[in-house]
Amino acid sequence: MKISKQAQRDARQLFRSCHVNGLLDENRVRQTVTLLSTQKPRGYVEILSRLHRLVKMDLEQHAASVESATPLTAELQAEVTGEIKKKYGAGVSISFAQNPALIGGLRIQVGSDLYDGSVKMRLQKLEESF
Repeated sequence: MKISKQAQRDARQLFRSCHVNGLLDENRVRQTVTLLSTQKPRGYVEILSRLHRLVKMDLEQHAASVESATPLTAELQAEVTGEIKKKYGAGVSISFAQNPALIGGLRIQVGSDLYDGSVKMRLQKLEESF
């Protein structure tokens, strides 16, 4: 769906107004969507669509997924959490999961950034080099 430039500007402005101390506030997003739905300004469907996309991208950027082949100790989890929060800020929510297919190492994904230090990836790169 093609979105007009005015709708994009309005959505960006509304998105910025939903931030408190640099973090997205869920209540403000709900209030904004409710207000748009009730007032129905010109191009409100386009604005809602773009706002939804911006919120989704922001949530993805503030969610980290850490995978390891074996369960991480609490000490190692705290260290990884500290490093992620140092790089991406305190508003990042971190989830830890096990993936035995990795063989060893860690795979960390924050938004579109991927840090893959797993044995599986190293083996794949070695295979590709031949």
